[in-house]
Amino acid sequence: MMRHRVAVVLLVLAAGSAAQEVPFPEEEILRYSVNWPSGLSLGECEMSARLVRSAPGEAPQWNFEFRLDAAVPGFTVQDFFASAATAELCSLRLEKEAVHGRRTAREKTVFDAGTGLARRETAGGGTSEMATGKCPRDALTFLYHLRRELSQGRLPPPQKIFFGAEYEIRLRYSGTKQVRIGETVQTADQILAQVKGPVSEHTFELLVGQEEARRPLRITVPLELGSFSMELVP
Repeated sequence: MMRHRVAVVLLVLAAGSAAQEVPFPEEEILRYSVNWPSGLSLGECEMSARLVRSAPGEAPQWNFEFRLDAAVPGFTVQDFFASAATAELCSLRLEKEAVHGRRTAREKTVFDAGTGLARRETAGGGTSEMATGKCPRDALTFLYHLRRELSQGRLPPPQKIFFGAEYEIRLRYSGTKQVRIGETVQTADQILAQVKGPVSEHTFELLVGQEEARRPLRITVPLELGSFSMELVP
């Protein structure tokens, strides 16, 4: 069940008029059902975005969150990821908490644009540093970055994303698909995301609505026991 985290593995804004540059609102909550291909429900997921303006004169920042609560017989998965990003969708901080069966994990990564480094700290006391460049993006922030780029008719080029470890992501447009969301059928752009990490490589399918908000309508994640999907709940 660890692999699904990369999918998500797979996400901005300045004050004032810059808020019009992204397709999603300043406060957004998207809810998803988590299913096996057979349609059997495994649980639910929620993603949210909120633009935070602290004090006059201070730059606003985006706060993104991802919550997953799912289970298969004898195995429970509970994930919580929270990231903070600048107006330009450059990551500032990523926090992760996970419960996978009997295993638990907690870690935090802080990004320093000045030094071009990220410092990762785990609950067990371990620390490490990674080179990131001037505008790093964690996996959650990258998803919202993707929505912004698609709304402007662009597909992000190959680049690094960070989700604990460093990953390389390559996106490929693969046409359109019809997706049923509740009682309606929507046209979605099919994006294939190839994600390569230190010891693994996987391809995920994202179906992104052609609507103005460019919401992810379905995300399909491969696992050893089969693929599961996160499907938008209307």
